[in-house]
This record gives sequence, structure tokens and C-alpha cells, in this order.
Amino acid sequence: MNTPLVIYLDVPFVTFREFHAREMGRTYPVPPPATVYGMLLSLVGETDVYRHCGVELAIAMLSEAKKSRILRQMRRFKQKDFSHAENVNPSYQEILSNLKCLIWVRSEAEMMQPSLKERIEFTFERPELVRRFGCLFLGESDQLIKTIRLVSEDYREGVRRWLIRDNGGRLTLPYWVDHLGSRNTRFLRYRVEEMNQLSPPDFAWTSIQSSV
Repeated sequence: MNTPLVIYLDVPFVTFREFHAREMGRTYPVPPPATVYGMLLSLVGETDVYRHCGVELAIAMLSEAKKSRILRQMRRFKQKDFSHAENVNPSYQEILSNLKCLIWVRSEAEMMQPSLKERIEFTFERPELVRRFGCLFLGESDQLIKTIRLVSEDYREGVRRWLIRDNGGRLTLPYWVDHLGSRNTRFLRYRVEEMNQLSPPDFAWTSIQSSV
């Protein structure tokens, strides 16, 4: 069995906007698997979201990010003219600060070669050969990643709080997002559990699969 890849992330400020929230600015307390997958595609310069379907991700929080609210201008389109004043309104938005986590990447079930795991390894080894677009962020496009690096599986900073698949869990998170509409977006239920183990438990793995 191939050894999974482990990635350390440090993001000073981030928002994971809740998909079904009536209040536009609410955030999930942890990064959804779909968001992490999108960040990894951006890291390797991949624009085809279907290319690495089958990759498996596991997420362990190393910090309990603090939630706060800010007042900012939000867009809600009421007029066809993009720049119309009625389309911009002040609204509260929740943000998380001091988010640190570990991401495990396992590509055994991928069909495409090179796999996402292999492409991530290549990106860190030869970054000058990777063609990317824009800055690397997690969450919204103005929330940049401070630190991203590969670490060993026995990396020991912080207490690991695992994102665990659980049909009775309180968190409903997207693992696949339909960017052409919401109908084909797919969700799983999770709980966050503190466990004193270095490797992901079986139910910490989420397979990234499209809905079509």
C-alpha cells in the first residue's frame, strides 16, 4: 500500500460559507472536503475538476479556530447591472482565525495518471515547472494560505481533532460542488472527534466523487 501524503496548512483568516445558510455570511467551523479538493487542484494548476475523482482526503484540525463577525459589503443581485448600487449591501460575515490543519491525500483509487498525490509531490519538488493561476487560498479568494508544506505522518504539533464521517453527525459538509448550479452538489455528515492517533481512522477518509 502506498503511503499517503501529509500536508500542513496554516491560514490566518478564512471563511467556509455554509451552502444552505439563510444568512449569507455564516461559516462552517472546519474546511469541507470539497473546498480542500479545490485548493489542491489549484496548487497543482489543474482546471478540470473531474480529473482526480477517486482521490481520498482526510482532515485533522490542529487548532480550534476562533470565530468572529465582521461587517463587509456583500453582493446580492437584484438588478441585472453588476455595478448597480442595490446589488451591494453591508452584511455581517463570520470568519475563522488561526486555522491550522493536516490534510492526508491517498490516490490508490484514482484512474488518471499521474495521480493527484504524485502531482502534489512534484509541485513541491519542482515548483518552477508547475503552471498555476493566481494566489493559493482556502475558502474565499481574498483569504490566502500563510504556510503550506509537506510533513511526515508522525508530525506532532497540536492535538488532532479528526473530521469523521458519521450519519448521525451534526456537520453536513459538501464533498463535491456543482459549480453550474446546486442540484448536483453532494454532502456527507460528519462529527469532529479528538483522537490521540497519528494516522487517519478509517472513517476519516472521504472519497471525492462527482455526482454524474
